[in-house]
Amino acid sequence: MPRTRPVPDPDPADAAVDPLRVWFRFIRLNRRVTAAMSGTLRGIGLSIPQFDVLSTLTEREGLTQQDLAARLYVTKGNVSGLIDRLVEAGLVERRPIPGDRRSHALHLTPAGADLAAQGLAAQAAYVGRTLGRLGADDLAAFEGLVLRWRELARSEAERPDRPTAD
Repeated sequence: MPRTRPVPDPDPADAAVDPLRVWFRFIRLNRRVTAAMSGTLRGIGLSIPQFDVLSTLTEREGLTQQDLAARLYVTKGNVSGLIDRLVEAGLVERRPIPGDRRSHALHLTPAGADLAAQGLAAQAAYVGRTLGRLGADDLAAFEGLVLRWRELARSEAERPDRPTAD
């Protein structure tokens, strides 16, 4: 008669944490911090999408609209109108790319760089008042969890059999 190993009882501590409840808390937290930053950014004259563009260009100027759209996880069409408005406002400029007549490199103007710096400072202050109040161990654990979750999300997105959104 084959021996079978007994199936261990589930750990009650594991059962007490419902991933769906954690998901909803995460989504609500995201909405709360987004609303807080939106209000702060509005105070300096920026929307969150505008700030996303400016802050991304502080990291890497010379991106094309297509590159920028990929970095922001939006469509090129979404970026196009946004860039048009930022150019009109004197915050971003399009520069020709030698040998490429269809694409332009995006660069911050001095006014755009100044506004991006103000937005980054406001964001750093908010993070300092909230997430920055966690202890070093908690912050390191949280970062580890976020990175692990990101990897799971990436592998899910790469699955050939994953369900598609309708």
